Amino acid sequence: MHNIMTVKGARENNLKNLSVFIPKNKLIVVTGPSGSGKSTLALDTLFNECQRQYLESMGMQGINKPKVDSISGLSPAISINQHITNRNPRSTVGTMTDMYTSLRMVFEKLGERACPKCQHRMDPIAYEGEVEREADSFTEYIFCPNCNERMEKLTRTHFSYNTTEGACPTCKGLGETVAIHLPSVFHEDLSLEDGAVDIFAGRYGEYQIAVLKAAFRYYQLPDADNVAIKHFNEGQKAILHHGVESNEVKQLFPNVKPPKTVEKGKFPGVLTSMWRRYAEHDGSSAEADAYFYSQTCPDCHGDRLNEVSRAVTVGGWTIPQLVVHSLEEMEAWIHNLETSLEQTSYQLVETFIQDIKTKLSRIIKIGLGYLTLDRQVITLSGGEAQRIRLSALLDSALTGVLYIMDEPTVGLHPKDTAGLISILKHLRDLGNTVLLIEHDVDVMKEADHIIDIGPGAGKLGGTVVGQGSLQELISEETSVTGQYLRAEKPEKVNYRTGKEEGITIYHAIVNNLQDVTVTFPKGCLTAVTGVSGSGKSSLLFDVLAKANETIYEGFEKVTGLEAYDQMIIVGQSPLSRMKRSNTATYIDLFTAVRLLFAKLPEAKEKNFSSKHFSFNTAGGRCENCQGLGYVTTNMLFFPDLEVVCPECQGRRFKKEVLEVKYQGYSINDILESSVHECLSIFEGEKKIQTILKLLTEIGLGYLKMGQSLTTLSGGEGQRLKLAKELMKQGKKTSLYLLDEPTTGLHPNDTIQLLKLLNRLVDAGNTVIMVEHNSQVIEAADWVVDLGPEGGAKGGIVIAEGTPEMIKANKDSFTGQYL
Repeated sequence: MHNIMTVKGARENNLKNLSVFIPKNKLIVVTGPSGSGKSTLALDTLFNECQRQYLESMGMQGINKPKVDSISGLSPAISINQHITNRNPRSTVGTMTDMYTSLRMVFEKLGERACPKCQHRMDPIAYEGEVEREADSFTEYIFCPNCNERMEKLTRTHFSYNTTEGACPTCKGLGETVAIHLPSVFHEDLSLEDGAVDIFAGRYGEYQIAVLKAAFRYYQLPDADNVAIKHFNEGQKAILHHGVESNEVKQLFPNVKPPKTVEKGKFPGVLTSMWRRYAEHDGSSAEADAYFYSQTCPDCHGDRLNEVSRAVTVGGWTIPQLVVHSLEEMEAWIHNLETSLEQTSYQLVETFIQDIKTKLSRIIKIGLGYLTLDRQVITLSGGEAQRIRLSALLDSALTGVLYIMDEPTVGLHPKDTAGLISILKHLRDLGNTVLLIEHDVDVMKEADHIIDIGPGAGKLGGTVVGQGSLQELISEETSVTGQYLRAEKPEKVNYRTGKEEGITIYHAIVNNLQDVTVTFPKGCLTAVTGVSGSGKSSLLFDVLAKANETIYEGFEKVTGLEAYDQMIIVGQSPLSRMKRSNTATYIDLFTAVRLLFAKLPEAKEKNFSSKHFSFNTAGGRCENCQGLGYVTTNMLFFPDLEVVCPECQGRRFKKEVLEVKYQGYSINDILESSVHECLSIFEGEKKIQTILKLLTEIGLGYLKMGQSLTTLSGGEGQRLKLAKELMKQGKKTSLYLLDEPTTGLHPNDTIQLLKLLNRLVDAGNTVIMVEHNSQVIEAADWVVDLGPEGGAKGGIVIAEGTPEMIKANKDSFTGQYL
């Protein structure tokens, strides 16, 4: 029994007293419909109990024991999930993997620089002996061997864009600056009364114009009534743009003190006010989207480093030149450098070169060689971030470990899945247990053992409906996955041909796109396919999604968008980072539920309004946990721990509020119920029913009403966004851009999603999606296949046409896998 983990009586979340044997030192797949209990078994039960026992063995307490009778045969566990926790725009692939740190060390030791006085190129080893230190600081100085010019010695700090020593002073190391698009704000040919200032609308605009004209009078400037603003003099323009308290106005009127009151003309300035609001909303507001744009830093041209640091070379390359090249090209550079160095120089940097080489080799092996070191972590897909973390384990000598991974194939083309499987098998062969939550049939075929959870989602799931090899599941009557694999797959024969002219992108060169011109048919379901890094997301989200912006770079033009009332972009980014946001609040369902509770006779007797049934405001909620149902305990070196609130026992509300019941359910019971269960609870409530039915149709019936948005997978979040947009649809004609909508979906659930997408297209809309799922590609009307490889070897349209035409194209990897 040493080679088996035994779970007995697991009851966490929706698990129904589940018992299962899990073989050790095998590649295991846990599968089943979305919401059936896969993650609950793998992460909330197995992983948490491994962590709890490990911490307790070191004398630490804190993690609650999962609801399970017993688990035996456990191993130390490592969980690798898809959630990107670092949202800092300064965090890149280079900093995340620490390769950038090693690269900075190589540049400190070997970097050649030019003397600012005589331009003599200096080898750092040649001037190593002539260093002068300042007594009162840590700064060191060197001297040019040619003209004896004194200059500050460059250290690793000077090659970091996150330090004042290394960052470009203009953009503070971000590589881009934000600016206001002035022609969108000021219409120079119009007067103030006729709408010269775009943001001056209605009563607010009238008020601002009155204050502005009072300022003109205060400074004895010409009358501005019905005067086009292009005819304003320098003083009028300075006040309009920057406000009376700005340096620009003070320099023009040095002897006039600014007005103290609004009546006298205390005008803040249009641009000054816009910048203030931009800062207050952290750059995320409708005004920011409409008038602000990012532009490459005019000084460093996106290189992030200051003038001195970005000119230093090693092996003929500067750091900014290196970090924009793919990791595959970086590997060639590091190899050439290693072979060209003399022994003395090599000894100085051997450790750092070996570190970079090892990490590059691992990441390339896992199919991410197309990434660059300067790629921002926030732009990585969940699958890419997960595989980077997985790459760190490749040369690990650990054995006897339980590795738990949440859908490692997310975002992977079937061609790349084979490479990932070989890595997972390598981890297994070292003597570890590799357990994957996965829906990919190719991965199931390679697994040693499959555990199928089901039969449905939420309270309809939580049991083991089949286990064994894939062949055994196919012959297992109760297995949901087996049922899908046994079923006849309908062939799509009638492809929509599109109406009128489609949407055409001309000459796109964003990221790795190589002068791409392509047309998407109107009124069709289109899949954009290709291997990882081939340019799919760049084409859809960096070109098409930005085609309506005032300023755009990287493509000539996009035509055909005038046929749509709106463009709806549904990506993989998290819906919210706030734990208070949940399914019901996000979809605007909870307001209707609270109003219903407030109308109940018991609520009226107690003078409760809908506010008392909100866990986000004081009144009816438990104040000890502020309506969250749990309190957070700081664990110092470990992640914070969430413990059930001792005051309300996790029920979020005060006792008297919980006594008010609708159909026998308290407000907290509703939050703990699934969308599917609420369908019968709120029977007859038309508005609530409409939303609940829509969520059930897109395969989210298993979600709890009070489930925090931070716990949703990328795919679940995306489908919830889609539902919210569908509720606002009305009679508008829409263009939908979707980023892998099948993420986290079992093949059975994918069938449901396809019904919804087809319903959208049949209603006159157009849907274009980035997708790797063969089931979805075959169901599309049109396919645009990019490739042939990722990174610099991608960015070309390899094939376009119906799925049948793609299958017939010998150059298309997607066609081969279809």
